[in-house]
Amino acid sequence: MFAALMHWMKANKILPQISDTERLALEAGSVWIDGEFFRGTPDFKKILAEPYNRLSEEERAYIEGPVEELLRRVEARRYEIQRTKRMPADLLEFIKQSGMMGLLIPKEYGGKDFSTLAISTIMAKIGPVSATVGTFVVIPNSLGAAELIKHYGTEAQKQHYLPKLARGEYVPCFGLTEPTAGSDAASIKAEGLVFKDDDGRLKLKLNFRKRYITLAPIANLVTLACKLRDPHNLLGKGEDVGITCVLIHDGTPGFTHGDHHDPIGDPFYNGPLEGRDVVVPVEQIIGGPAGAGQGWRMLMEQLAGGRMVSLPAGAVGGAKAVAAVTGPYSMVRQQFGIPIGRMEGVEEKVGKIAALTYLLEGARVFGCSAVDAGHQPPVVSAVMKAYTTALSQQLVIDGMDVFSGAGVMQGPNNILGKGYKSAPVAITVEGANIMTRTLMIFGQGATRCHPYALNVVHAVERGDVAAFRKNLLGWIGHFFANGGRAAVRYLTRGASAGAPVSGPTAKYYRRLAWAATRYAVLTDLAMFTIGGKLKARGKLTGRYADALAWMILATGALRRYEAEGRKAEDLPLVHYSVQYALARVQEAFEGIYANFGGLVGAWLKTVGLFLLRVNPLGAEPADRLSHLAAQAIQAPSEQYRRLTQDVYLFADETRGAGRLLKAFRLLAEAQGALAKIHAAQHARQLPRGAAEELAQEAVRLGVISAEEAARVARAYAARLEAIEVDVFTPEQYFGTIDAQGTLHHAEMSYKRAANA
Repeated sequence: MFAALMHWMKANKILPQISDTERLALEAGSVWIDGEFFRGTPDFKKILAEPYNRLSEEERAYIEGPVEELLRRVEARRYEIQRTKRMPADLLEFIKQSGMMGLLIPKEYGGKDFSTLAISTIMAKIGPVSATVGTFVVIPNSLGAAELIKHYGTEAQKQHYLPKLARGEYVPCFGLTEPTAGSDAASIKAEGLVFKDDDGRLKLKLNFRKRYITLAPIANLVTLACKLRDPHNLLGKGEDVGITCVLIHDGTPGFTHGDHHDPIGDPFYNGPLEGRDVVVPVEQIIGGPAGAGQGWRMLMEQLAGGRMVSLPAGAVGGAKAVAAVTGPYSMVRQQFGIPIGRMEGVEEKVGKIAALTYLLEGARVFGCSAVDAGHQPPVVSAVMKAYTTALSQQLVIDGMDVFSGAGVMQGPNNILGKGYKSAPVAITVEGANIMTRTLMIFGQGATRCHPYALNVVHAVERGDVAAFRKNLLGWIGHFFANGGRAAVRYLTRGASAGAPVSGPTAKYYRRLAWAATRYAVLTDLAMFTIGGKLKARGKLTGRYADALAWMILATGALRRYEAEGRKAEDLPLVHYSVQYALARVQEAFEGIYANFGGLVGAWLKTVGLFLLRVNPLGAEPADRLSHLAAQAIQAPSEQYRRLTQDVYLFADETRGAGRLLKAFRLLAEAQGALAKIHAAQHARQLPRGAAEELAQEAVRLGVISAEEAARVARAYAARLEAIEVDVFTPEQYFGTIDAQGTLHHAEMSYKRAANA
């Protein structure tokens, strides 16, 4: 019976059809906490025992030393860099000399050999300040020459390349994307041909056209992904060898680069690579001749954990930077006689920014700690890439709403505009979020992370009836067990699941366990009834991805709360962020129920949807929570400093974020005096009006001291300065055109407004 069923399933493509490239992607890396949610019974005690690391003393000293020094140097020239789009030579030299290009390279080859968490933290700190500068740290420490040679290179390649990469003698880039191969990277057309040269050596002839390659215009070492053919089987691997990673040096005949694309927002070096009959020896294949055809495996294995690092770092660093300035601006900017941060509409945005930044940072540290512990979880990495970048974009939009006019007027004093304009870059690169969400997360997760699905697929492919019977029966038992468990957890609202902790967060573990059980049942229903056609159901799989992603992100927030000692002042952030996440999971489930299709879908979208809404998993956070969450970043408290740790807080107090934070500090110092003035106004000792304007009268009446009045005056002046925007002369704004038709811009220092 099982043999006949197995053949029927194969003939009717009931199970997902897995290509060779998909197989390598599925088999790369490891299953981490994502497997707990697909299993339907997450062991939160085990999850809370997973590492949540801290930086070493060496790493912390490096971040507070060379990294901070780099950013101080960048700060004074940030607008100049943004306008000219050029990386200053002295800054690049500082990056090289301080070892920032070799953060992941082992010390024996001259690198820093920092942890994944440290590298992520450094990227998160530099990126929001300047993408131009940041890419010279991100690209050398991401997927590319150093990473691939470190793991797969020959000893000769390690000895030659890694020390020079660590010193910055080689500036690398990675050539993967092509005009016709973006998210479908396996379809690259770049071609390498193996041949024997006249000198008797085996060589490769390469022809390629790549685009969107960061650092391409100035790189002197390219890692090229190509499809390698060997018509005469000179390598002994057949004619179609497969995707291969090859090193190409600047100056190699036939290789051209130097042109630029112009990325939106904060500029960075990016451009095309082209090669016509570029000849290199086979020794320049990463891993040597033995590495031929292994490129896709290399890429999938490194991306399995690598997606956890650079783009999530930039996104979370950006979100933290938004929080670090939006809370202060909401208190410095006043309208109708009160700080705008006390208006509920603004407060709602500030609270959301504070709470979701808390959640994102928790997920970042938790995920990087997993990689440092030896996990390479491709599904969680994909979640982190897609959802941190999307959330960061949402939060910078919220921040722009709070800054309002000060957010949209460009110039040296604009704080958020650059990040707002740049957000689509992170959404797009290293796997566009649309594709990551609708194809990869659930498509890969449902097969790889499921306790039985991949085993059943393998058994069918091998024709192994015994393995098929064992795993199919296990799968069926798993489905019915979760079905019964889901019913009980529905009736008890998750209480039957228990929790690994007590106190105010215990309920969230029960809710997440309830959500996971329902998720496992819905996953099995999709695989049983839709099967191999799931790839084409991107709208549905996207909702599955949403549910999984928000369960993982909520877990990150809870893990952070436990790791940081269950700080009572952080509870509003935990409550808001986890409730927000559970509301998104509920929303995703409603979307699945309403759009499932078929006979199962008919029940889900009627009875099922009614039951789902009658007894919801979660709802939006209450207004009081956004009020409490906002307060975490609306005063220069210890909590504010902790939440914004490793955000570069600008030192120049005469412009931009620096002058805003100065006003934020001075206003806090003047709060005691201002409170006395307000109390005197309520007691009718002082007339109505702006408290700052009544300071001298308050001194005369003995309400405050002269010293307190001076603090009020300093705070008032700083507040007025902080809310000013840039004004340019016509010559600065338009530039001038000389007799030869060349456009020249006047010196772009900003002109202060008359009342500044």
